Amino acid sequence: MYSLRAYNTFGIEAEASQFVEISSIDQYISLRKSGEYAHLPHLFLGGGSNVLLTKAQEALVVKISIPGITLLNEDADFVWLKGGAGVVWDEFVQYSVNQGWSGLENLSLIPGTVGAAPMQNIGAYGAEIKDTFASLEALNLETLEVEVFDAKACDFGYRESFFKRAGKGQYLISSVTFKLSKQASVKTSYGAIQEVLATKGITQPSIREVADAVIEIRRSKLPDPKEIGNSGSFFKNPTVSASEAARLISAYPGIPNYPVDGSTDVKFPAGWFIEKAGWKGYRKGDAGVHAKQALVLVNYGEATGGEILALSEEIKKSIKDTFGVSLETEVNIL
Repeated sequence: MYSLRAYNTFGIEAEASQFVEISSIDQYISLRKSGEYAHLPHLFLGGGSNVLLTKAQEALVVKISIPGITLLNEDADFVWLKGGAGVVWDEFVQYSVNQGWSGLENLSLIPGTVGAAPMQNIGAYGAEIKDTFASLEALNLETLEVEVFDAKACDFGYRESFFKRAGKGQYLISSVTFKLSKQASVKTSYGAIQEVLATKGITQPSIREVADAVIEIRRSKLPDPKEIGNSGSFFKNPTVSASEAARLISAYPGIPNYPVDGSTDVKFPAGWFIEKAGWKGYRKGDAGVHAKQALVLVNYGEATGGEILALSEEIKKSIKDTFGVSLETEVNIL
């Protein structure tokens, strides 16, 4: 058996039947063709930043460590930058920022890898993967052929994509390409970014200044997984109908809310509900809710995946009972 504690940011102790690490898609194809692990299901791990391990994994765990950052193409206005699936996401973002290419700066310091990013259309501070996504390459696990997906084929939604729905378990993403702007077209409409820039007297921020502001915000609010086990936001921000939104706004004046593009639906911050229900800073054993960000569940040391999961279910029930709002888990439960 192989310990997975070092391969998930929650720091949960769980074991796998078998474990391999790959640095190319050809390695995995060869492994599959050898038939050596044909008797086991295959579980793919990137940075382990969006999973909660609740039991031993009777599987071959495949750690995706495909490297490489490549400039594929450029014209007068844009560059097409490709990242291997195993590249640390923030290293990819900071590389683009340092080159002066705009589009990913608001996604600074999000944990995980490049390959995992499009699976759930990661987003933060007014930006999402789909905004700059060009294409990705993924291995069809049935045919062992590499296929190319454009944005339409990925069918991006709020923290989801084709790969979390119809294509779940059918593909292994090997690389992702982004179309980034050579012109500084920064997004600073998110309130916290404006506040940080204002305190520094910055009125016309550069790409680097926006990235640094985002990094400062995240570090002030979110725990470092190296210090306290966590997987970032545990729940999705709930989206409700216009009539349901009107009920919430009437019942709770001042509740933060945001329009959903192309829809009459309204999005509310899950952290607001969790904090108002009294869960912020809650701790039971080594499982808890972070004291600075109610959206983040944490492992203070020796919590089991089952204990974290049980806490999340208690919170869901509490929010439903108190506000009539259903929370969805963003983290993948394994």
